[in-house]
Order: sequence, then C-alpha cells, then structure tokens
Amino acid sequence: MKSELTRNKNNLMKKYDEIEALVDKQKTRSKEESTRYLQMESDIKSTTKKAIDMIKRKERKLLDELKEMSDEYIRQLKADIKSGELSIKMYQLQAELIDHTLQSECDMDVYEMYQGCEDGDVDAVGNADLKEKGRIASIMFRQDMDKLSRAVDDLQLGEIDVLYESVLNLKATPVLQGTLDVRVAGDGKAAHAIDITVLVVNGTDTVVVTDFNNTNMKSFYTRNNKVSHSKLSLSSEPYCVTKVKHNQVAVTVPDTRQIVTVEVNPDLVLLSTISTNKQYIGITSLTSSTLAAGSQSPPCVDILDMSGHVLRSISPLHSGNNILQSPSYLCTTRKGDILVSDWGSRCIVCLTPGGDVVFTYSPTGDTALKWPRGITSTSTGDILVTQVPAQSHLSD
Repeated sequence: MKSELTRNKNNLMKKYDEIEALVDKQKTRSKEESTRYLQMESDIKSTTKKAIDMIKRKERKLLDELKEMSDEYIRQLKADIKSGELSIKMYQLQAELIDHTLQSECDMDVYEMYQGCEDGDVDAVGNADLKEKGRIASIMFRQDMDKLSRAVDDLQLGEIDVLYESVLNLKATPVLQGTLDVRVAGDGKAAHAIDITVLVVNGTDTVVVTDFNNTNMKSFYTRNNKVSHSKLSLSSEPYCVTKVKHNQVAVTVPDTRQIVTVEVNPDLVLLSTISTNKQYIGITSLTSSTLAAGSQSPPCVDILDMSGHVLRSISPLHSGNNILQSPSYLCTTRKGDILVSDWGSRCIVCLTPGGDVVFTYSPTGDTALKWPRGITSTSTGDILVTQVPAQSHLSD
C-alpha cells in the first residue's frame, strides 16, 4: 500500500509540476499579450491618424483651391463694380453737358453736341470697361456622395484576426446536417449547381446557387416556416458567385464575357451586366468595389473594378512557367489575400492583391490534389477545398 501511495504521490507531483509550468507559461503569455495589445492599439490609432491626416490634406487642398478661385471671382466682381460706378459718373456728367447745351442759345454748341452723340461718344463712355478673357461665371462645390461612400467603405484600416485553438477537428467524422434540393419547378434540364454562397438578408439565411444547365441562378430561404425560392434567368450559363455586399452578389457568365451583379432581398433582382474582355470563371470580392476574377485564356487572375476595367493582371511564374493554368475557383481570406483552386495545375495558390505569391500547395502521393474545385477559408485560418474524381470531371 505504501508503495502504491508513493507512486500516486509521484504522479501527483509530476502533474503539479506540469500544471505549474503551464501556469507560469500562461502568466508570461498574459504579460506578452498585454504588451501586444498596447502595441496593436497604438498601431490602430497611428493608422487612423495617418488616414485622417490624408483626408485633412485633401481638405486643405480643396479649401485653398476654393479660396483662390473665390478671391479671383470677388476681384473680378469688385472690378466690375468700380467700372460700373465710373460709367455712372460719366453718364451723369454727359447728361449734364447735354442739359447745359439744351439751355444754351448758341446754335453751334447744340450742333457740336448733336454731332458728338451721332458719332457714338456717349456709348463709348459706357463701353470703356473692356471685358477680360476667361472670366469666372460662377463657383460651385460638386460632390459625389455615392463615390465618397464607396471610398469610405473601401477604406481598410486593418482587420482583427483571431486564431482559435483546436476548433477544427480534422480527425472527427463529418456529420450531414441537411440537404438542399436545387431542382425547382420549371427547370428544363437536370440542375447542375456549380457554385454556392450564403447571405443573411434582413435576418433571413439565404442560399444562392448558380445552375449551369438551366442558365439561371436561384435563391433558397425559409420565411414563415415555409421553404421558398426565387429564380433569375441569365443570357448564358453562369459559373461562380461571390458576395459583394450583405445583399448583393456578382456572378461570372464566361460564354458571353460578362459579370452580372444581382441583389438578394432574398428574391433575386438583376442589377447590372458588366462586359469584360476575357472569359472569367472564378470570382471573389476583395472590397465592395473591387473583384478578383480567374481566366483560363490567358491563365491569370485579374483585379477588376465594378465597371469591368482591369486594374491589375496577375500571372505568377515558377521556373519560367505560369503557375496558373485553370484558376476556376477563388476566395478571399480574412487578411485580404486571394486563394486560387487551380484544377489545371492541381494546386492551391495564395496571392496578394498586389500580385505576390504567398504560397503554393501541390502535395504528391496519397494527398495529391486530383481535381480541386470549390475553395473557402474559415475563421480559424483553415482552408477547405472540394475535389471531384477524374471520371466525374471528364463527364462535366
């Protein structure tokens, strides 16, 4: 019994030492986190101050321009006033001279005054003020509140990234929570859902899918305990979809070289059709006014504005060869990087919006990517990729 108790005591002391070491480590981490918090707080304030200083510099420039133009306009107006007052005095003097002549009994004085009026001397007095060229007609302050709102929305001071411990259990068995049948009445062909996204519109979870075979997109939602749906027909087969705003998505339509924007409320309403120079397949939203889209010909990822203009084209190279071959599925990480699922090169590529390669992932052997398709990243920083068997891919 004493021997057993001794072993128990030794086990307890071992655990005591482990916990004590863990507590000491946590105390150190707590102090470090307090220091890091103060540093991050300082960084946020510094970044905000820089943004405010930039706005104030623009304000100062605008005010200086306004003052310069306003001073010039007021100078012109004062010159007009001075010239007008001088003309008034001249007209008054001329009128007095004519009145004096009319009272004169000398016919020669009347004749000379008459001749002077006939020759236009009176009008010449009034037109003595010559008009300057390039005169200011008016000054107005014109502002585009929509453009300003978009700029403020796109302003990125930074993001708070939180990495949780042991949230995603890779060894756990996945559990099916439910299945959504995307076939609806009126479909002429078997539904083929290419891509999917989920939005919360006015508190309603809304699933938006692109149906390639039926050339439409659909939304599914539950309202008043009843499952409902809406359908929006498109000019050609839609491919990928991305959330642009809380109630707006963008969808690629490769065959017609288009990207369409659609409002989700939760029924679908077509907002705009954007014409593009390339056939884009993959798409993801970087900000509310910029998109990243993947093209197969040529293989690249383009950064676009909402009018379809290419701001930057990314074609990263490795050993002289383009890493991208078929960038068909894209998503944006919490840090603003672009994840690309490329089934042509059978790899995952992470790009910055500036075009730098963060990493490439192309494992071999049993873990090799077969035909990578849809891709997303979680709040924990994990990356999830779907795959389809080679036979299924070839039959698409």
